[in-house]
Amino acid sequence: MINADWSADLTTNSGFEFSVRPANALDEAALKSFFAGVTPEDLRFRFLTGLTTVGQSQIDAMTDVDHRTTENFLAFVDDGSELIATAMLACDGGMETGEVAMAILPHYKGRGVSWDLLNHVARYAKAKGVKTIQSIERRDHRAAIDMEREMGFVVGPYPGDPALTLVQRRLG
Repeated sequence: MINADWSADLTTNSGFEFSVRPANALDEAALKSFFAGVTPEDLRFRFLTGLTTVGQSQIDAMTDVDHRTTENFLAFVDDGSELIATAMLACDGGMETGEVAMAILPHYKGRGVSWDLLNHVARYAKAKGVKTIQSIERRDHRAAIDMEREMGFVVGPYPGDPALTLVQRRLG
């Protein structure tokens, strides 16, 4: 069941259970700890740069959002004690298109968390009236591209950068 604030308890096809909710200012320490556990490769995939440490400005951008055009969802296990994944949706001002960026701790991959978290974000975006969700992926991020393709996303070139792809799905 999804609550009014879009928090929910989710169960993956593998039976793995986790909870998801929007981030808030009190999540700063949890996000810092989370990103310290994300692999350098996954940081590169999430931020599309050679970033090795997630700084205060990035944490602020994930915890201090307007909740109209931007939302950052956090996935937790163990009654909320461990942050295992994050998925940020940033929409254009007209709420036509929303870009999703996700990261997950390495030891939670392969359990369906990314799939269910992305589905949660897509349901949220659709409820907000967003027409298209998209993700900018590095071409070598095969796991994400394959998952998104399985979920109905269309993979195409990213304008101006051959190292990237634009992965999009129409909602509705």
